Amino acid sequence: MKSVAEICSDLIRFDTTNPGSGERPAAEYVATLLADAGLEPTVFESAPRRTTVVARVAGDSPDALLIHGHLDVVPADPAEWELHPFSGEIVDDCVYGRGAVDMKGSCAMTLATVLGMQAGGVRPKRDLVLAFLADEEATGDYGSRHAVTAHRELFDGVTEAISESGGFSVTAGDARVYPIAVGERGTSWMKLTAHGVAGHGSRPAVDNPVATLVHALSRIAAYQWPVRLTPSVAALLRSLSEITGRPVDLDRLDAEAARLGPLGSLFKGQIRNSANPTMLTAGYKVNVVPSTAEAHVDGRYLPGLQEEFLATIDELLGPRITREFVNLEDAPSAPYPSAFFDEMATALVAEDPAARPVPYVMSGGTDAKSFARIGIKGYGFAPLMLRPDLDYFGMFHGKDERVPVEGLEFGTRVLNRLLTGA
Repeated sequence: MKSVAEICSDLIRFDTTNPGSGERPAAEYVATLLADAGLEPTVFESAPRRTTVVARVAGDSPDALLIHGHLDVVPADPAEWELHPFSGEIVDDCVYGRGAVDMKGSCAMTLATVLGMQAGGVRPKRDLVLAFLADEEATGDYGSRHAVTAHRELFDGVTEAISESGGFSVTAGDARVYPIAVGERGTSWMKLTAHGVAGHGSRPAVDNPVATLVHALSRIAAYQWPVRLTPSVAALLRSLSEITGRPVDLDRLDAEAARLGPLGSLFKGQIRNSANPTMLTAGYKVNVVPSTAEAHVDGRYLPGLQEEFLATIDELLGPRITREFVNLEDAPSAPYPSAFFDEMATALVAEDPAARPVPYVMSGGTDAKSFARIGIKGYGFAPLMLRPDLDYFGMFHGKDERVPVEGLEFGTRVLNRLLTGA
């Protein structure tokens, strides 16, 4: 049987850049591994080569757990990398390549764990549904959204799910903190349009939409969103105060995030809503005032704060800018505290006695949003022990993305404990 590092390397070697040629080769590889282990994977496409694989493993309880991961990756420029981003090379005990962390390494851990259980004739505590999805790095239209609508029956009986991004180690003195995600911020990707009067660039503008739009974007960029502590983030801050032995000052959270370094990264992007202008398009000639100008904004909001977020955006835009959603997804959350959270924490501590599991809210978004639409509560739990010098967040979409082999092996052992109770 292939090792988890070998599976990770194999998956990385499939160029599944999104946008690109699709996930089919990686999906076929996954389906073959599952079929050879005696499972019956379902393979389907939402469009040519946009391929997803789903399989069910019978357990001792029909109350099913979903483990989902995505096979697509963001682009990578080989000229910026020390090793080719699709080489999957193992150097200095790390697997290198695009997707090593986000998230072919996690998919490899899932596969290695389940294949090992199948080889040993071990049944999980509960039914498992495994989903290896297309298109997470875009909107999920070709992946998780398609799966929960066109193939809803494959997820019958599923109550909870695990996936990225949580269960990774953050070293803090003598302790290792393992954030387990119990929610994530909602997504509001918006296209903004300003209309005006076209004219010659040498004359006084009657109504320049470029200027109107730029002023609105400036207001958005300059706005300081107020701190909004959700219950889960508040629980995280209490845990960090206990672990570090110094209370986190709730009146100066930005400064506290800087003081705590890597631990501060667990909450600095999760204490408020945010909106970042990311794209700007206007005009076609330097001496022509165009009639329209367009921009895109990446908006994120905390659970329960969609209405407040959109009201603030409209106030900042003013009456002369129209907005439409490119993608609008609610901010899902999972129960905390909960018995299942405790199970994940127990599995971590069993493999790492120095582990300090804590609740955590993701600043970005995952396929959990799609599964929340059909009532599945998603947790971020792809366990990974990292070396203190490896920046987990910096690996996401960064150059020289890599994952330690021993970290993958650790994650496989943790998953085995969680799934079997061993």
